Amino acid sequence: MLLVNLGKPQQLYPLSLLNSLPPPSIPKISTFSLPFFFLNPPSSSPQKKPLSLSSTSPPPCLKTTPLTPCATSPGTSVEHLVGKPETETETDNDVGVDSNEIELHNFDIEWDKNGGEMRKLDMQFESPVVEVTELEELPENWRRSKIAWLCKELPCQKRPTQIRLLAAQKKWMRQPDATYIAHHFLRIRLNDAAFSVYKWMIQQHWFRFDFALATKLADCIGRERKFAKCREIYDDIINQGRVPSESSFHILIVAYLSAPGEDCLKEACEIYYRMIHLGAYRPRLSLHNALFRALISKPASSAKPYLKQAEFIFHNLATCGLEIREEIYSGLLWLHSHQDIIDKERIFYLLKEMNLRKIPETKDTLLSILRACSKVGEVDEAEKTWLKLLHCDGGISPQAYMYKMGVYAEVGDPQKSLDIFREMQEQCGQINNVAYQKIIEIMCNSQEVQLAESLMKEFVGSGLKSLTASYVDLLNMYYKLSLHDKVEFTFLECLDKCRPNRAIYGIYLDSLVKTSNIEKAESIFNQMLENEAIGVSSRSCNSLLSGYLGCGDNAKAEKLYRFMRQKKYEVESSLMEKLEYLFTSTKFFFEKYVALKLTPEQREILVGLLLGGLQIEYAGEKKLHFVHFMFKDDSGIHTILKRHIYNEFHEWLQHSNGSTDDSDDIPSEYSTVPHTCFGFYAHQFWAEGKQSIPKLIHRWLTPRVLAYWFMYGGYTTPNGDILLKVRGSKDDVERVFKALKSKSLEFRIKRKGKVFWLGFMGSHTTSFWRLIEPYLLNDLQDFLKAHEQPSENITAEKSSI
Repeated sequence: MLLVNLGKPQQLYPLSLLNSLPPPSIPKISTFSLPFFFLNPPSSSPQKKPLSLSSTSPPPCLKTTPLTPCATSPGTSVEHLVGKPETETETDNDVGVDSNEIELHNFDIEWDKNGGEMRKLDMQFESPVVEVTELEELPENWRRSKIAWLCKELPCQKRPTQIRLLAAQKKWMRQPDATYIAHHFLRIRLNDAAFSVYKWMIQQHWFRFDFALATKLADCIGRERKFAKCREIYDDIINQGRVPSESSFHILIVAYLSAPGEDCLKEACEIYYRMIHLGAYRPRLSLHNALFRALISKPASSAKPYLKQAEFIFHNLATCGLEIREEIYSGLLWLHSHQDIIDKERIFYLLKEMNLRKIPETKDTLLSILRACSKVGEVDEAEKTWLKLLHCDGGISPQAYMYKMGVYAEVGDPQKSLDIFREMQEQCGQINNVAYQKIIEIMCNSQEVQLAESLMKEFVGSGLKSLTASYVDLLNMYYKLSLHDKVEFTFLECLDKCRPNRAIYGIYLDSLVKTSNIEKAESIFNQMLENEAIGVSSRSCNSLLSGYLGCGDNAKAEKLYRFMRQKKYEVESSLMEKLEYLFTSTKFFFEKYVALKLTPEQREILVGLLLGGLQIEYAGEKKLHFVHFMFKDDSGIHTILKRHIYNEFHEWLQHSNGSTDDSDDIPSEYSTVPHTCFGFYAHQFWAEGKQSIPKLIHRWLTPRVLAYWFMYGGYTTPNGDILLKVRGSKDDVERVFKALKSKSLEFRIKRKGKVFWLGFMGSHTTSFWRLIEPYLLNDLQDFLKAHEQPSENITAEKSSI
């Protein structure tokens, strides 16, 4: 029996002792990894040898191909393989992440005590012992030969072939044999092959869970940043009722932090929470800092929900007696200052702690304090902070002026805010649009009509863009003051100066209903309904419904009510009472429930989005599936498209009510309710969980389908060429090829990995554009032609088509 000692078994401490334990020592060795070592050639006389774990080279995060043979063991036919790292980093493509989009970062670092520079922190974890039987100990010569042959053959094959080869050995292979093969692959750094063997092992009837092997496999795969596979093994350990080792927690968190995406950060926070409360571990300082830095590196709007996680990290740093750096305090103050409800006591406590630790207040810290003061109206504290900012290098930023304006606006002194704005103009010279929007908002909230109008004229005359927000503030002020003539004049001016949004149309609609101009209000409502970028909402429907009921037009009120029921818009309680009385007197059948059914347009839109990569997932119940809409935040097309899709599928969406309907802030991801009607599309486009193309696609490729395919999964290049992305097999793409050819469309196909690109080049772009143009969103047509820039991958792909 060959014992591979990976260190002492991990000691688990009760939660009550967590805060009383001393911080663990951190030896300075290779980067937070369990060292790798190669399989020693067995000697002629078999004997047990503990393998050394010392390693001078860091663990590989690179793909180990191609393989070169080394010395062959005299007792076996196994060729020991040494991997040569490639230049490109391997990423986890099992979760649909494009390898070109992932930028790996090393989070195994902490803030240096001197100078604030970053330094790498090497560490080693204690792990359980893996027991492996050496080949010489096996009595059967044929078994040794077969195991040696598998060790040599499996790395050369792809995953499906590896499973078939292992399945062919089911009659004789047992757990010690499979464990030896998996461990052999880990020693020669073929972690994917080891994972394949492990996944095959757990499906066998003789399998008994091996905690040590699972721990080592999870750690090795996690170091390659393959968080999906590492999470699978982690979940296996949890499901067995065991607590993963500290290394598994640490490496899995780092793997999640190294991947982009909001979901990965949430998973990292969840694993960090479990590491402390489930495992009773005390994470290393580098892990605390890395996770905290990932939280505050996001934009303010995205980082706001992570305040509790940041406070939890701060609490653990304090209770474990670890050093809390200046960046932790400033980051926590930054998060608090961006909250909607400011916790003044907590902010003052953090400032007091900084003073006790003699941590200087930086310019960013002072800006955070001033931002918080602007939300609660703390004039005295704001003035003290302002005096400190005057002594900072670089002068006072425009942000500080705007925060100070907000302080005095909060206490009801708009004239002082205006004086600060004029001082800002003198000191900073050119003023940006954000400053104009802020001062106009302050004047409108204070109902200073003349000052607001003069500032708006100054804003328009400056030639700056983004006038929409200020027009919304003006319209709200006029509507509250019942200045309906000015509401109409400002609305028409807004149509001429900028592109109005749903809020502007909604205020004007309310004004028309309030002045009993129902005919014009109905016209505005129809404009909103026809404009895909604006659409109607629950508020606009209720406003027009109140107008119909007020003027006694019961027929139109009934028609609008049916529309609201179909779209699942909530009817206001006051209007519902009038409707119930109306329906009772006219013997109208009151429908409590409306059956959901896809319209022909929705079916075509769904097919187009599915061709572009839309996902349909199983809901866990028989024949129930739901659609998960995902849009890119950095795409101008998707920013407009997600609003249109949200409106089009409003009745199908989960939690489709309230604030989101009247807000322009539509989430980038949302899902439909589970329904049986989506099962057909799941079977056609996502058979067995993989994206595919239906055999009857030639019947469904209408111009509307092509338009939505293009808007959701297509690209335009700077010279006007069009690229469409599609996933599937060669047979699937061949069906699409024949269907498009039948429409007299000429294009070229290029394959890269599992993705096929359909390129419409030169004059062929014109014929495709004429086909889909009637079905493109109005606000997107010019944008699609001129502004959408492809990514670097698309540019390189286009050049090779």
